[in-house]
Amino acid sequence: MSNKLRSHGKSVVVWVLLAMLVLGLGGFGMTNFGGRTTAIGSVGETEISVNDYARALRDEMNAATAQIGRPFTIAEAKQMGLDRQVQGRMFGQAAVSEAARQIGLSVGDAEIHRQITQARAFQGLDGKFDRETYRLALRQEGYTEVQFEERLRADAARSIMQAAVAAGVKAPAGVVDAYATYLTEERTISYAEITGADLTETVPEPTEEMLTAWHQDHAGDFTRPELREISYVWLSPEMMADKVTLDEAALQAAYEARKDDYVQPEKRMVEKLVYPTTEEAAAAKARLDAGEVSFADLAAERGLTLDDIDLGEPSQGDLGAAGEAVFALETPGVVGPIDTDLGPALFSMNAIIAEQNTTFEEAREELSAEARMDRARRLIDDARADLEDRLAGGATLEQMADETDMELGHISLAPNTDEGLAGYEAFRDAAAAVTAEDFPELGSLDDGGVFALRLDGITPPALIPFDEVRDQVEASWRAAETAKLKLARAEAIKAAIEGGATLGSQGVLVSTVGALQRSSFLENLPATLVDTAFDTAPGKAAIVEGDGKVVVVQVEGVNAADGASEDVAQMRQLLETRLAQSVANDLLDFYARAAQAEAGMTIDSTAINAVQAQMQ
Repeated sequence: MSNKLRSHGKSVVVWVLLAMLVLGLGGFGMTNFGGRTTAIGSVGETEISVNDYARALRDEMNAATAQIGRPFTIAEAKQMGLDRQVQGRMFGQAAVSEAARQIGLSVGDAEIHRQITQARAFQGLDGKFDRETYRLALRQEGYTEVQFEERLRADAARSIMQAAVAAGVKAPAGVVDAYATYLTEERTISYAEITGADLTETVPEPTEEMLTAWHQDHAGDFTRPELREISYVWLSPEMMADKVTLDEAALQAAYEARKDDYVQPEKRMVEKLVYPTTEEAAAAKARLDAGEVSFADLAAERGLTLDDIDLGEPSQGDLGAAGEAVFALETPGVVGPIDTDLGPALFSMNAIIAEQNTTFEEAREELSAEARMDRARRLIDDARADLEDRLAGGATLEQMADETDMELGHISLAPNTDEGLAGYEAFRDAAAAVTAEDFPELGSLDDGGVFALRLDGITPPALIPFDEVRDQVEASWRAAETAKLKLARAEAIKAAIEGGATLGSQGVLVSTVGALQRSSFLENLPATLVDTAFDTAPGKAAIVEGDGKVVVVQVEGVNAADGASEDVAQMRQLLETRLAQSVANDLLDFYARAAQAEAGMTIDSTAINAVQAQMQ
């Protein structure tokens, strides 16, 4: 199992936060796996529970769903090998946990208490640890407090073991040098786009025979797409808006219900960094005041990112004892140390958000528009049953338009049609699937509207007669002939350069870039030009085609980047960090394999299949 420990760098608190994010979305929706099977396998005495596997697999599937914009199925996950990746990672983690267990590695109750009370997912509205929130979250996930805390203890021990295995890993200097040289190298190039003015020949006048042959040979460019003739009726909230009467009392109630949106106290954008002691916090504040470090640097020293310490946009009351000091700042700055429930802390105020006080009269127009559309959608929803009954009873679209508020229309639908009702995906999908034998059915639109449609006929794809598109055919032919002449001219220029001439001596407009980098982008030129320039030897020339353009590029020189520059130094540091992380990941993978081999590994395929079956 490869790629076992790619997530080893996550702290326990991060794991908690991720778990609670899932809880905030209503849980996994998994049913109890029941029976006597509680694990999908084990490494030594360390088991991997079916619930932990289900959570991990569901997390990966949710991430894939967010990326592709639609539900990601277990069948797709298995096809991509996502299930095996999750299994590999979990068995790798179990192997390290088993190694930690065998040597008696653990953490104390104080550390577990600190991690739980500092986890924002377990804090109440006042920003303090809330035991009821903690218990509810665990109950929703199927944990007892003892089980969850033992899980944290095991995860913490595994993190310590992972850190020990990967500690001190450095990227090989030779590899860093090679990558840095490759990525920071710059080139001086000259290039010239071959235009019509650069051609030594002109495009001849085409004969009718040549154009008709071009029309036939490139029929796909001159073919009318399939058209589906669709008759439809539809009803949208906008159509029903005039039938809506608004109740002033309802508008006032809507304003009161949303008052938090319209009336908000002054707020601040704040970050909070907690220290074990007041002395450590004061020392950090002194370094900050002296300009030795930034707030982000202080967070990094404690193994945190700015996201980890971000409090969002609290009001003064939300900040408790720190509220007065933070809100006393008139410009961004840092205050503290201030005692909090979690310990002495520094607070960084980054921006002031002015109070908002929108009156009912000021919000009335917005509330009216929303209420009108909401009421219109309800009217449509109330009418849905009657509309469905009429269609089921055999009413035609024309009768629906005569007897209800629905409007009749017709559209010649091509694959790329997106005007009017064809702008709705639901309508396009239904129109693409309907057959002549289908009876009209009521469909729903994203904005709360409804529609029904009928297929009146299909016009198959057909070659447009030459006489109707003669001008387009001639333009296409001329463009192709011009491209041939441009390429021939570029080939002649390239041959001249290879014979010792320069690009500038070829009678074309030449541009020069003195510090071209691999990440550079040259506007209005083919996207492959930069890559081609770095693949071409100094003094040589190459031809680049793309976006209807032909460009000759000549490499004038190769320039090594200044190793003393700040940009190059940052690049080297980034490379060292990433390569070291890659080496550390590989080392952890090897260690996990060795731990598995030593402790022994069992896999319960039946349990794995049971978990996956409940995700169908």
